[in-house]
Amino acid sequence: MAAGGEVFLVKRPKIRPLSQLLKKEAEWKWTAECQPAFDAVKQGLTEAPILAVADQDRPFHIVCDASDFEIGCALMEHDHDPRDRVVYYQSRQLKPAERNYPVHDKELLAMKYALAKFRVYLLGSGPFVVYTDHVSLRTAVKSPHISQRMKPGRLNVVVDALSRRPDYAVKTADANRIGVESVSTPSSSLIDDVKAAYGSHADAKQLLSYASAPSDEACRKLAPHLRARAHRYRVHEGLLLYSAVDDDVIRIVVPNDYDLRMRIMYEYHDAPTAGHPGREKTYVLLTRDFYWNHQYKWVRKYAPLQSLPTPSECWQSISMDFVFGLPPDSKRRTGVVVFVDRFSKMVHLAAVPAEVKPYGQHDCL
Repeated sequence: MAAGGEVFLVKRPKIRPLSQLLKKEAEWKWTAECQPAFDAVKQGLTEAPILAVADQDRPFHIVCDASDFEIGCALMEHDHDPRDRVVYYQSRQLKPAERNYPVHDKELLAMKYALAKFRVYLLGSGPFVVYTDHVSLRTAVKSPHISQRMKPGRLNVVVDALSRRPDYAVKTADANRIGVESVSTPSSSLIDDVKAAYGSHADAKQLLSYASAPSDEACRKLAPHLRARAHRYRVHEGLLLYSAVDDDVIRIVVPNDYDLRMRIMYEYHDAPTAGHPGREKTYVLLTRDFYWNHQYKWVRKYAPLQSLPTPSECWQSISMDFVFGLPPDSKRRTGVVVFVDRFSKMVHLAAVPAEVKPYGQHDCL
């Protein structure tokens, strides 16, 4: 009975200790957490929340959202007033592999999860709308029955709460507690270079002038392509800042300076503190602090492997690798270090022991 009605329980997160006991090959151990969970089940079955009864004559709409550790969705329809009435709630934790998905794929997974869970309501009900807070998903599904629309996160409060339950959050180690700087942050010299670059770019100068003293008259003086988003800019200590419509993150605006943008890309991808993250992680780190047009295209072109400089003479640049597990030689060495000259492609081989310590690599050279 509880398993069939658990999706309607307000205190569903509290019954998780019981769910753990139902897993395959789980050890049966009634802990101190199990009794409150059992009591919550009994109380929840007698105090189920009131959900709207689905009216097949009214169009449905779905709201869905995803976070770093959970996806949530709700099936809704308008009543006679009209007001949004919830027909069905649904959420679940992300699997370990799913937590590694980029943001776009997590949001798409939430949409797929919602369509699968609410399938019995949607089939034969006519066209319906799916609301998401991710712009790129507005055209993810091509169907005459499904219309995808954008709903900013601040308005998508129902599933925003479902997809961010604190009890579903995955606990991770705090890098700062072990003295590790895990991501890059803008240096003072980089900030100074951004400020200096504003003076040589017309768009940046116009936006700085407008954001310093915004008014309708100042907005009319802007170039036509700047007016629509002029209200998203402001100035702080000489920096032009930008905030998107669907979040509250303030980013530093970088003018159209190729060398400056490439330097920022280097700091957030190639620097030792960045650690060569992939395309999606680099984009997340970059957009946390900086903004310019078509950032994702920049990251997509930059994040793949960068070509090494072409050497101009022999042994100016070499590549090396180790091969282990070979038959032993007369000195019981079962490994080989391989050196390849990148200019002439000449190969040198040298026998090494089965284990080579980090300091032993210098001896190989």
